[in-house]
Amino acid sequence: MTDVRDLVEWMGMLQAQNYTMMRWAVGIRLKRPSMEAFRKAYDSGQIIRAHLFRCTWQLVAGEDLRWMLKLCAAKNKTAVRYYGRGIDDNEFEYANRLIYKVLSKKQSMAKEELIGRLSELGLRGNSCKMNRFLQMAEASGLVCSGYLDDRQNTYALVDERMPDTGDLSYDESVALLARKYFRSHSPATLEDFVWWTNLGKGECRNAIASIAGELEQECCEGETYYIHRDCRVGEKKKKILLLPSYDEYLLGYKSRKHVIEKEFERRAYSKNGLFYPVIVQNGRVIGIWHPSQKTNFFNDECRVDISKLLLEYHKFINCM
Repeated sequence: MTDVRDLVEWMGMLQAQNYTMMRWAVGIRLKRPSMEAFRKAYDSGQIIRAHLFRCTWQLVAGEDLRWMLKLCAAKNKTAVRYYGRGIDDNEFEYANRLIYKVLSKKQSMAKEELIGRLSELGLRGNSCKMNRFLQMAEASGLVCSGYLDDRQNTYALVDERMPDTGDLSYDESVALLARKYFRSHSPATLEDFVWWTNLGKGECRNAIASIAGELEQECCEGETYYIHRDCRVGEKKKKILLLPSYDEYLLGYKSRKHVIEKEFERRAYSKNGLFYPVIVQNGRVIGIWHPSQKTNFFNDECRVDISKLLLEYHKFINCM
């Protein structure tokens, strides 16, 4: 694809935990990667960064934000309350009112400035507590990302940034989510879809059934894989890729056995949920990389020259 918004909308959502690497997650999937195009799409609200499914940072198309949020808001609020133990609902509501007041009629505000303004109004706490307030504001549909900043998150009011495009029913929303997932992640299983969305297994099974006419099924090693008729799975070209940390290639599936050897799993991601930038050759993960540190290949047989790819990455990221 050539358009940033079209790519993100096609994918459904892209992992965006790392504020810099999220740009590369888009750039590497475009035929003509352009940081200027990414910034334009981000600043105009064509793509939005927010905590959504699994209460993690994701990039989504602007028009998808509201209906996606409705699918995951309840679980996200539960997660924020759990990790924000000691903050009661009255305090969260008070924080939401102050956040609204500070951001009202502001097109975008950097995180540091926003927290400073909130502190001036009496909302204080350590960085962890302030993060919980912001996450609850996201789960409540109050805030989302603002303009792209070079180094830190920004925030804006959803109602001022994203026009309300009308409601989908719950069933329509889950079916649309399934369509987006399987057309961009095929072949994938029911368990993969459950993992990706954190929705109930019954909900996901029903969603798959609702688009059954768009799917083909293939059985492999006792598992049923679904392949969407519009997916772009073709013959794999022999090539090397530098994927960003937390990339969909790994996080988009519950099982990663088809792309990485079991003995190397803990070198690509930790038991604590840290996913490193990985080197992929012919579809298989062969090592990890870092923009400014030494590359770590899983073994000597995997070693390849990635110097040109690193130059492409830096050229894209630093073209600000």
